[in-house]
Amino acid sequence: MKKYIEIGLGNRWFIRTEFEREDGTEYEVKGWARPFRLEAIYLRMWVGTYVLILDTREGFKWGVKNRKKLKIVLGLRGH
Repeated sequence: MKKYIEIGLGNRWFIRTEFEREDGTEYEVKGWARPFRLEAIYLRMWVGTYVLILDTREGFKWGVKNRKKLKIVLGLRGH
């Protein structure tokens, strides 16, 4: 199971942990969930429909979403 810990503005909570199961379903909890083994660090900026992600493992990615948001988060990816 993958874990994403995000700190910043635009999510339901300022610090949250998102869990992604192997079947693709997701759920989130408030705060920092442990145990956690770090794989990568990322910065996600979502302005309007545009999303920019700078990731230490996957590099630079950007895309367009269907909905408009303002989100700026520092994230930790792991399991």
